[in-house]
Amino acid sequence: MNDNITNWKNGVKDGIPIFLGYVAVSFTFGIMAKNAGLTPLAAVIMSVTNVTSAGQFAALGLIGASSSYFEMAVTQLVLNLRYCLMSCSLSQKLDGKVPFVHRFLVAYGVTDEIFGVSVCKNGRLSPFYSYGLMSIAIPGWVLGTFLGVVSGSILPGRVISALSIAL
Repeated sequence: MNDNITNWKNGVKDGIPIFLGYVAVSFTFGIMAKNAGLTPLAAVIMSVTNVTSAGQFAALGLIGASSSYFEMAVTQLVLNLRYCLMSCSLSQKLDGKVPFVHRFLVAYGVTDEIFGVSVCKNGRLSPFYSYGLMSIAIPGWVLGTFLGVVSGSILPGRVISALSIAL
């Protein structure tokens, strides 16, 4: 049990740079989501369920084009297929005795950045290390989205335009 807490804390510590980067990128996503007509709740739900900038920005374009659900699903499948490969790779770093539920939860949190940090970890990967990474990185993504949606209503048009271009 103590090892699990230590692994989780190490994951949180290693995830701080991911948190900072996610807040910055997802802030711009939040502004664009607001401009696309999404409510703060809808944008936050999108960020919690689809923790991928490419997928979310593509979804905004598809929503703006009034695409069908089928087109959205296929686009998300193609854009996010790489996460299946990353998850398979990370599962090889887990001990063979790690239960399916842990593998499933670790796979949910696989992003490019979390994968990069996890794959560089020496030795076997603890699911609790991954949970530590996820417990700081994903809230960073969601927080940035929320702040962006709210700021999209407050900031002047020139600032919003500059932030969109900066991404």
